[in-house]
Amino acid sequence: MKIKYRTIPTVVFFVLTAVVIAYLFPREGKFRYQFYEGKPWRYELLTAPSDFPIYKTDQEIKTERDSVLNTFEPYYRKNTVIATDEMEKLKASFHNGNIAVSLPYIHYIENSLTPLYRNGILTHDDLETLRKENQTRIKLLENNIAQTKHVSDLFTVRTAYEFIINNAPANLNTDSLRSCNIDNYLTENVFYDKETSTKVKEDLLQSVPIANGMIQAGERIVDRGEIIDNQTYNVLRSLKIVHESKAIGSRQMALIAGAQTMLVFGLILCFWLYLHSFRSAILYSRKNTFFLLLCILGGCILTELCVHHHLFNVYILPYAIIPIVVRTFFDSRTALFTHLIVVLLCSLMAPYPHEFLVLQTIAGMVVTFSLKDLSERSQLIRCAFFIYLSYALCYVSLAMYLEADLNKLNRLMLLYFSINFILLMFTYILVYMLEKTFGYVSGITLIELSNINKPLLRKLSEEAPGTFQHSMQVSILASDAVEKIGGNASLVRTGALYHDIGKMANPAFFTENQTNVNPHDKITFEQSAQIIIGHVTEGVKIAEKAALPEAIIDFIRTHHGRGKTKYFYTMFKNNYPNKSIDEEMFTYPGPNPFSKETAVLMMADSVEAASRSLKSHSEEDIKGLVFGIIDSQLADGLYKDTPLTFRDVENIKSIFIDKLKIMYHTRISYPVPSENRSNGAR
Repeated sequence: MKIKYRTIPTVVFFVLTAVVIAYLFPREGKFRYQFYEGKPWRYELLTAPSDFPIYKTDQEIKTERDSVLNTFEPYYRKNTVIATDEMEKLKASFHNGNIAVSLPYIHYIENSLTPLYRNGILTHDDLETLRKENQTRIKLLENNIAQTKHVSDLFTVRTAYEFIINNAPANLNTDSLRSCNIDNYLTENVFYDKETSTKVKEDLLQSVPIANGMIQAGERIVDRGEIIDNQTYNVLRSLKIVHESKAIGSRQMALIAGAQTMLVFGLILCFWLYLHSFRSAILYSRKNTFFLLLCILGGCILTELCVHHHLFNVYILPYAIIPIVVRTFFDSRTALFTHLIVVLLCSLMAPYPHEFLVLQTIAGMVVTFSLKDLSERSQLIRCAFFIYLSYALCYVSLAMYLEADLNKLNRLMLLYFSINFILLMFTYILVYMLEKTFGYVSGITLIELSNINKPLLRKLSEEAPGTFQHSMQVSILASDAVEKIGGNASLVRTGALYHDIGKMANPAFFTENQTNVNPHDKITFEQSAQIIIGHVTEGVKIAEKAALPEAIIDFIRTHHGRGKTKYFYTMFKNNYPNKSIDEEMFTYPGPNPFSKETAVLMMADSVEAASRSLKSHSEEDIKGLVFGIIDSQLADGLYKDTPLTFRDVENIKSIFIDKLKIMYHTRISYPVPSENRSNGAR
């Protein structure tokens, strides 16, 4: 599925992107000072703007709360009715004859149950929980009065039963006691009171103060050049917490929103100016503009979700994917500039923006230097490794510069960078998805398509072997020439292999596939011209059916441009000088080439085909052929839509001449053995 852009002006994409990003920004004011313990204060004298508490650190609060919780005793509630009911049930069973023992047995059981129920019988699970939590005491509620009870004094149904059996006097037979089914009269009467326990625990936690002092309005905090010690650091940290959590009025909210919007629109405008000044072809392509702005917007949305909702550390996000995919489809400068815009926007949301800017900017530069073209998996792995290395080294260096203490390094950061490295590996899949969505073509795809064992190329080699050989030669000429003038050699090489696939529809009508029979002898010049011209439209149909990328189909459409079938056009004019000629009958549908790559393919196609008709392949003849064909095409205006310069054209000619000289070099004659000559003489 490919995205349709219709006639949406590109400026709309920029405005919408800026509006969405500005909307995503948090509305609270940012604390404008950066400070680090053990480092000098780099700003002017700072005094307290208002009264504020000195907040404890999270670790201090946790330690104090853990200490308070060590004194916490969970609450349990005793049900006094259960003991009475069980006693009555025991007596009723004896009087009804359900227990066949003498009265002393019943008295012993009654006297044993009383202290057991008084101490408390709880469930086995509750007792195990108390032991696992190392609770030695509980608060036992009886008639809403809480008493401290040792866990060792409590019983379960099983231990209560064993207590009665094991402590029976000598005059009572234990077998007779067991026959009384004592466990029928043992029931838990102590239950965990979750509501009361939770409330008391929360009250204890709330009793731990989160601050350990106050700073009064106007009080001096720190002055320029002073080393920030632990106390000052805590004061500054508390001031930052108060500043960022402080409720702001509607007027301040409007000012913050306005300032954020100006920043976002300014950065998006910078991106527009870059494209307008250096990459106008990208800017005026709605598809390309939409893709680049989507990269920027995607990075900002993920950052906002990560930071605002505290999903995970921001360094897990693989920001380097953006320059990788942009470089894959465009160029290094655009990739780096896009990455810088993303990083600048995200730094306004991220914690510790200076650190974020340094690490992400360097990562983007590493991508630019280490990934010239994504054509192999190994290149992506190497690039991802370099990114991980740059993150790790830069973080350690920055931390040492700011903290000057190895013990203060956050070793979890290395884990975050490792996760980032793993996520970068999915770029390979992402590139494939983007190709299918936006119709782009990557170096990986070009290499796959240039494999001559692909079904379409194999079919071409079988049905039109001469055309296949011609295409191979054209790919060699075109790729070398394009590389010389700074174009995409992989793209033109692949395009050259497919540019003549339309000839498979009528292979015998093309010279390179003919033997001794020429079918053009039996038809008119107009019919011949239409068959020759038809290989372009047929080629487009075959390519679209095979789902070839649009960038490859462009080579099929443009490799003759709006040129004419010169041979049949000239033959018609020579044979019918007085007859009016329909120019369109002899003109290719076009369009003309519009890029360096498509222009060079047209040149290579014409030069290679014409070179086969040379009777002599001397340097002078080859040079005359190359100059004649290319100059004729220039004169016909076939290259007016391309970015080629005169220097480029001269370089292309030079490459073609050198390559054709090598292709048609003369081999030396191998000597015949003298004995063969003498035998032949006989």
